[in-house]
Amino acid sequence: MQLIDTHVHVNFDVFQEDLILLQKRWQEAGVVHLVHSCVEPTEFGSIQAIADKFSELSFAVGLHPLDCEKWTSQTAERILELAKSDPRVVAIGEMGLDLYKADNYEQQQKVLQAQLEIARQLDKPVIIHCRDAAAPLRELFENFWRERGPVRGVMHCWGGTPEETKWFLDLGFYISFSGIVTFKNARQIKESACLVPSDRLLIETDCPFLAPVPKRGKRNEPSYVRYVAEYLASLRQTSLESLARETTNNACQLFQLSLG
Repeated sequence: MQLIDTHVHVNFDVFQEDLILLQKRWQEAGVVHLVHSCVEPTEFGSIQAIADKFSELSFAVGLHPLDCEKWTSQTAERILELAKSDPRVVAIGEMGLDLYKADNYEQQQKVLQAQLEIARQLDKPVIIHCRDAAAPLRELFENFWRERGPVRGVMHCWGGTPEETKWFLDLGFYISFSGIVTFKNARQIKESACLVPSDRLLIETDCPFLAPVPKRGKRNEPSYVRYVAEYLASLRQTSLESLARETTNNACQLFQLSLG
């Protein structure tokens, strides 16, 4: 059985003392590949250095919406250059809208549109962060699709309602579920997880955040993506092997991964 964790942040300081042990545990859990997200372009070097150590790591480059004040006239060019500089870059992001922790919508949407344009130019998928912003994000995407053309990608760590889930499925997105789906009160997320077609479903940890049950409250890590897979398989009334196969195939399709 092979699993792919499609969203990690193992460059964070909390992991630096036990990366080798971390790898041993994810391998024992059946995780054969990881996609490392990027909060801001200055992280690129540290992410690249980890990928040099672990051949099963691909990564992204982009700017998180909560860091959009760091955007300058040179940022788009820098992301473009970095994305072209290493064949292990498989996506642009993470990017998106977050109206839960910030209210600077105008600035966030300009930064998001600029990164969508980079992804379109490079024909790479996008990793989308969306928190309390589904309706404006849907409108932004619809306008961009109409004016510039569609971009493929994933709604990561998805926490939306079933109705919102259908919006982004209709726009062509994959939907990725994290440990939140295992939480007792995540009723709407569980409903959303049941309606996503098997060819659009992805799994992730978003580590070090949001450890799934039974590890909730602890530091999250890539090996715990197996708990997400097990829970989703039960929720969707399928076998763990089938869900692993489907989500791994989907990740390879979206990110153009080749498992050796």
